Amino acid sequence: MPAVLIGYAALACFGGGLFVVAFILGRNPVAERPEYGARGLKRSAAMEEGLFKTIEPVMRLVAGWMDGVPMPQMRERVRKELSYSGDWLGLDSNEFIALSVISAVGLLLFGFGCVWLLDFPVVSALFFSLFGLAMPYMNVQGASKERFKQINRTLPAAIDLAALCMGAGLDFPGALKQIVEKSSSKSAMLVEEISRILQELDLGHTRRKALEGFAERCPTEAVKDFVGTVVQAEAKGTPLAEVLSIQARMLRMRRSVAAEEAAAKAGLMMMGPLMLMFFTIIILLMGPFAVRFLTSGF
Repeated sequence: MPAVLIGYAALACFGGGLFVVAFILGRNPVAERPEYGARGLKRSAAMEEGLFKTIEPVMRLVAGWMDGVPMPQMRERVRKELSYSGDWLGLDSNEFIALSVISAVGLLLFGFGCVWLLDFPVVSALFFSLFGLAMPYMNVQGASKERFKQINRTLPAAIDLAALCMGAGLDFPGALKQIVEKSSSKSAMLVEEISRILQELDLGHTRRKALEGFAERCPTEAVKDFVGTVVQAEAKGTPLAEVLSIQARMLRMRRSVAAEEAAAKAGLMMMGPLMLMFFTIIILLMGPFAVRFLTSGF
């Protein structure tokens, strides 16, 4: 009898604790949807997708709960990852954590359904949940890699155009405006970053601060070299048009060297599949003879 009472008391304490936690988190207001700036544009584009439009209100509700959870280090790490990805889906740190939680719970329920209907092991539900928790992070990582690749690919041509415009008499912000205006795609990653630099300059930020912000959002070697070159040329009074021309040639040379290295590595990477294909062909050719020898001899 006392053991039963202890069990009921423990269950009541657990339920009371869940109620208190839910009450504390539930007092936080629902996270507001961004409407302006880069995040507002990304959110508007993401809201056109059916699945995200369905879960977005629930995500903002859970994001309001997450705002009361003390985890500053995780929020800072998530903020950097979202910045690298170009404000993926227009999310902030709390919304990203909320999306991960919703994904984990959704796939956990899917895993329990597979356990109930398809007789999967119970442990598989946990694997489904872990995959759901990691899925938003993997999407952000993929978006960051694709963004870095596009910016590195289009940066030399943009630097050449800026150098040409400055040689024709424009200043550096005017050259950047020409890159944005003459671009064939306003949604290109580099065009978005240049537009953001121009907006920060219009708001009164220094050129160095605006460019360093670009390097923080896209910390690739090519971008860091470009930003460092422009900042150093401005500090020393070096003609920026000549510096940009040299920088564009260096970036193209670096891309050529990287392409040659990738081509050299491709030959070595092909050795494994080629050897497997060779052994497969040998087995197909010699297999009938081996079977005949084992059954009837020479």
